[in-house]
Amino acid sequence: MGTLQHIQHQIAALNDLIKINNDRIAGYQKALEGTQDTGLKTVFEGYIDQSRGYVNELNDHIHVLGGSPTEGTTLSGKFYHAWMDVKSAFSKKDNHSVLADCEYGEDVAKNAYRKALDDKELIWEDDKVVNLLNTHISGLKIAHDAIKALRDSSKQEA
Repeated sequence: MGTLQHIQHQIAALNDLIKINNDRIAGYQKALEGTQDTGLKTVFEGYIDQSRGYVNELNDHIHVLGGSPTEGTTLSGKFYHAWMDVKSAFSKKDNHSVLADCEYGEDVAKNAYRKALDDKELIWEDDKVVNLLNTHISGLKIAHDAIKALRDSSKQEA
C-alpha cells in the first residue's frame, strides 16, 4: 500500500469512527426521549457531550492528515434507529429497555474502535492517534459499564 493509499485508509477509518460517534449521539438523543428520569437524562446528555468531544478530536486528526471529516451516521446505525422507532411505537419504553438499547450502542462503538486499532492495514504511525483512540475506548468502556450497571439496577427496581 502506497503512502497516499495508507493516509486515505486512515482518514476513512477515522471517518468511520466519527459516524459511530454520531450514531451514539443519535442513540442517546432517542434515549432522552424514552425516559422521564432526570438522573438518566443527565447521564445521557453527558454521553452525548462525550461523543461530540470525540468527534471534534477525530476531526482534528483528519485535518492533520489532509482529509475532510464526515458528518453522517452509519447505514447500520440508521437501520438500528429506525428499528428502535418502530419498536418503541409498539411497546412501552421503560428505563430498563432504554438502558439495554444504550448498552447495545456502547458495544457497537467499542467494537468499532477495537476494529480500527486492530486493523493490520492501518499502521498508525502517529502515537497521538493511537493514544487518542485508546483514550476513547477507555471512555467508552467506562460508559458501557456504567450503563450496564444502571440497566441491571433498573431491572431489579421493576
